[in-house]
Amino acid sequence: MRIIEIDNGIQLEEIEHFDAKHIFECGQCFRWSKEADGSYTGVAYGKVINVKSDYSNERVVLKNTNKDDFEKIWYHYFDLGRDYSSIQEELSKDDILKAAIEYGKGIRILNQEPWEMLISFILSANNNIPRISKSIDVLAQVFGEPIPYLDKIYYSFPALDKLGQAEIDQIDLCKAGYRCKYIYQTARLIKQGEVNLESISKLSMETTKKELLKLTGVGPKVADCIMLFSMQKHEAYPVDVWVKRVTEHFYIHQDVSMKEIQEFAKTKFGKLAGFAQQYLFYFARDQKIK
Repeated sequence: MRIIEIDNGIQLEEIEHFDAKHIFECGQCFRWSKEADGSYTGVAYGKVINVKSDYSNERVVLKNTNKDDFEKIWYHYFDLGRDYSSIQEELSKDDILKAAIEYGKGIRILNQEPWEMLISFILSANNNIPRISKSIDVLAQVFGEPIPYLDKIYYSFPALDKLGQAEIDQIDLCKAGYRCKYIYQTARLIKQGEVNLESISKLSMETTKKELLKLTGVGPKVADCIMLFSMQKHEAYPVDVWVKRVTEHFYIHQDVSMKEIQEFAKTKFGKLAGFAQQYLFYFARDQKIK
């Protein structure tokens, strides 16, 4: 990979396995919007950045950033230090995954902030992506800090100090129904130190999950998403309706429990289960597998 500094940005050349559409639309993040030119603008780590990729020519352009921020934030955020060729080669030994990888080529698992993932995936329960994104945007406008970019004002994700002392009627402004109460209770638990997200991220997956399940609104699927998308627990295999369908459809061939699906994934995919999950989820959802 070659890094070239351009006006108000960075251009990455000879970069493999990076497709902005597949990365930002595979269900792992909620604060990225597609622009008219095919690029994506998003907010992460308190900064606004615009990303445009050219998969066939192995080129990615990051705007509204610089080399220093790229090295400190975006290199890790976009998981650029990982060998995705080896991951895909190993998973492609399975014919189903080979097809899913070809369909979702360029997916990378983002390294997002645990606090943001906790609140975002509490909001995701029995919800759809447009509504999740809208609720997060409202919370950010109420509790976050403004970040101007071009002709628009974006907002940072709410800090724990602000959301952790917010009243329930303020959180209700995001119109997320019963999930607002979950956020209110969980934010207070985190602020009070009942669960330390940074500390538990360093524990085994089983222990980390047990700690996350202490939080209001966090069930097994939400816990797995938090671990996979912000704690680098890549053996996690979050199971929602699409993952259940695709796993049963292609592998198990019968209706089984969520727990049985996770046990299957652990045996079948091992430490690469999280990567397999992303390829299968994106493939199943866009193909509308029943």
